[in-house]
Amino acid sequence: MRRILLASVAAGLFLAGCGGSEGGSSGDIDDITVTDAASPKVAVPQEFSVGTTATRVITPGDGDEVFEGDTVQANYVAVNGRTGKQFDTSFASDTAPAVTLGASTTTSGIMKGLVGQTVGSRVVVAIAPEDGFGEDQSQYDLKKGDTMVFLFDIVGKYPEGEATPLPTSLPSLTLDAEGHPTGFTNTKKMADTQDVESLHVVNQGTGAKVEAGQSLIANYVGQVYGSDTVFGESWSTGPTQPFDLTAGKVVPCWTDLLVGQKLGSRVVLACPSDKGYGADGRPEAGIKGGDTLIFVVDLLAAY
Repeated sequence: MRRILLASVAAGLFLAGCGGSEGGSSGDIDDITVTDAASPKVAVPQEFSVGTTATRVITPGDGDEVFEGDTVQANYVAVNGRTGKQFDTSFASDTAPAVTLGASTTTSGIMKGLVGQTVGSRVVVAIAPEDGFGEDQSQYDLKKGDTMVFLFDIVGKYPEGEATPLPTSLPSLTLDAEGHPTGFTNTKKMADTQDVESLHVVNQGTGAKVEAGQSLIANYVGQVYGSDTVFGESWSTGPTQPFDLTAGKVVPCWTDLLVGQKLGSRVVLACPSDKGYGADGRPEAGIKGGDTLIFVVDLLAAY
């Protein structure tokens, strides 16, 4: 199952909410136990609750530090402190889910638990009601005032590896202070047009190769080539929902170029009009007929 980190994003389970302040503290995070099994079990004291979100590092990792705005890959177990029952886990899945730790898109308790940790760490996070989902989640028997307990194994951080500069024939990739793409900046040396679709690997991932027909989860920024018009991005809202890479489901250059790339990679796609939105464009997005598009895409997961 991937409900908390992926499939239930649309339902709001992992999205930021206005948490309640019900409940006090009737437990200590040090009293939570975790088994060493391949699919670990988390046990909490009876009627466990905390008034302030707390984190305990069980095993420190030696990888990169996690910052706000990063996309991380993490396996998890989720337990209701009130009932002691596990209500979700990802450990039975083949691929650890990915989540972008955006302040406007992520439950504040998850942010507090993961930001500042390092890749490779196993951490327990006891999330106070005020940092939780902010409303009852009846399908999981979660009430607004419940404390949630998450065990996280932080598997990775995207993109992987060292960045490689783009060819001078392309505009330069613009990053914010934490290294997250915001778009492209025109340069004097860039080509006036891109007549042939092309892919350029900025960071080389080490995951499985994306296969034709798979559903892909990604972060991206899309911009009209040669202009300042950013017509779409996902870093502020979290990774895309799974989308089908079959021909006809996305712009042709995504189907042509992303198949065969490795998960964990950051790539830049240059897409001439015939591999984008063609003669019709997408006027509602600021894309005119004949416009060339340029994308930066982080490949997170494929199913």
